[in-house]
Amino acid sequence: MKRQCPECGDRIIGRIDKKFCSDGCRNTHNNRINKDSKNLIRNTNNRLRKNYRILEALNPNKKTKCSRAKMIEKGFDFNYFTSIYKTKAGTIYYFVYDQGYLPLEGEYYALVKRDD
Repeated sequence: MKRQCPECGDRIIGRIDKKFCSDGCRNTHNNRINKDSKNLIRNTNNRLRKNYRILEALNPNKKTKCSRAKMIEKGFDFNYFTSIYKTKAGTIYYFVYDQGYLPLEGEYYALVKRDD
């Protein structure tokens, strides 16, 4: 029985459980299958990634204070976050994965990093 690569159609030589003729065909196939099919998803993930990098750069010591203007200057978009955490006292933190921010008075934010 001749086995064929699902990506390029070439004959597969080797182990019986081998599915692709080469690493290149395997990578190409999986990249095509797993690619974000919708622009909305890809753009949202890119926006979250950018927000995360900004928070990480502005908060190297896991806790600091930063102005809203500085965050916006770096390109931070307050519309994109991954979760909201409300303390027992009612304080609301916004998180982008493990990097969070808390609105303070006077257009400032407390930046925090959640411990794993």
